[in-house]
Amino acid sequence: MKENLFKKKWLKRIDRYIIGKFLGTYFFAIALIISIAVVFDINENIDDFINNRAPIKAIMFDYYLNFIPYYTNLFSPLFVFIAVIFFTSKLAENSEIIAMFSTGMSFKRMMVPYMISAGVIAIATYILSAEVIPKGSVTRLKFEQVYKNKKKVSYARNVQLVVDTGVVAYMERYEDYNKTGYRFSLDKFVDHKLVAHMTARRITYDTANVHKWTIKDYMIREMKGMREYIRKGTEMDTIINMEPQDFLITRKQHETLTSSELRDYIAKQKQRGFANIKEFEVEYYKRIATTFAAFILTVIGVSLSSKKTKGGMGLHLGIGLGLSFSYILFQTISSTFAINGNMHPNLAVWIPNILYIFIGIYLYIKAPK
Repeated sequence: MKENLFKKKWLKRIDRYIIGKFLGTYFFAIALIISIAVVFDINENIDDFINNRAPIKAIMFDYYLNFIPYYTNLFSPLFVFIAVIFFTSKLAENSEIIAMFSTGMSFKRMMVPYMISAGVIAIATYILSAEVIPKGSVTRLKFEQVYKNKKKVSYARNVQLVVDTGVVAYMERYEDYNKTGYRFSLDKFVDHKLVAHMTARRITYDTANVHKWTIKDYMIREMKGMREYIRKGTEMDTIINMEPQDFLITRKQHETLTSSELRDYIAKQKQRGFANIKEFEVEYYKRIATTFAAFILTVIGVSLSSKKTKGGMGLHLGIGLGLSFSYILFQTISSTFAINGNMHPNLAVWIPNILYIFIGIYLYIKAPK
């Protein structure tokens, strides 16, 4: 009796066999495809590396050491699909799945080790995307900025921020090279009524002091009851609760923040009334949605390739690659709609998952039992 309970408690040999095949094929697919991607990337960027005199050590450890986990995680759904279809088709071709069913194992029971493997991949994917990769992306993007792209965001337009309770700041343009904003205004509201309005031709940030700005050629209008008081001046130092980094969003900045930092940044910017945060919201929700994609695509892959067909593994791989690339395409398109349109970021990143859940359910029902 104790022996039977012990056997039920732990994974059976067939479970360990499938888990080993799944994860082994998954990591083999990663090694193969990422190796090819690195070769193509070196071929494409070798001229930039040579012309900008990038050190070999920086290329290896600052760039490619962070390049590999970034693109591994980005194309994780593709690797999951390839792994599942490749080794499941092989099991079907060798009649191993038929042998499993002949012992009384149900299709649902056969899915258990697959789901365990998908869970391992999902957890690893989330940890990488939420904590590990953002820290590595800081180093990778700095390398790209110095030795590859040499592009930096140096200005911002139509900046509007809530800098205090009932206080809204606006500047038409900000230039980072001289830390100066042009056509600046500061409005103060009390009970939704404008009580003070300041305009200035220029405003300059003092890099030596946090939140310190120098306002030049300014005019202040204060409304007290039925009277209006006007003050003018050429220069005035003041403290305003904003910094250039609050509105000067650098290229791919959302990729350099961990999930907790993203959540805090989004909450802070929403509170301050800053509108240009769609990319940050999409990135935050996408990390969660991609985690669940491992389970959805595993179900689709097993259901699709567990049946022995005339086309064999080639047919299954062809269909699988088409579905996985279409998943990545849908994810990109829906994210673009969220950033450039009015679609909610959370809904946008979940649209591919919702669509493929229905595909998975249909294929699961049609799979051999």
